[in-house]
Amino acid sequence: MKTTQKLAVSAITLIMALGLSACNGMSRRGQDTAIGAGVGAIGGAVLTGGSALGTVGGAAVGGIIGNAAGRR
Repeated sequence: MKTTQKLAVSAITLIMALGLSACNGMSRRGQDTAIGAGVGAIGGAVLTGGSALGTVGGAAVGGIIGNAAGRR
């Protein structure tokens, strides 16, 4: 993995961790959606080599999956 990719993944991970700390007042479904979007963004970034489109696409798919999981 290139240094730029490592930096991008580290930055996304840090942002996700900080963002999830703000989920305290959210509903369980909202938390699942946010977590899914964060995990999807990281996965999309890793799979596409840090592509912005891959990151956003991963976040969208992860958010949809997280939202569906929150319906349980």
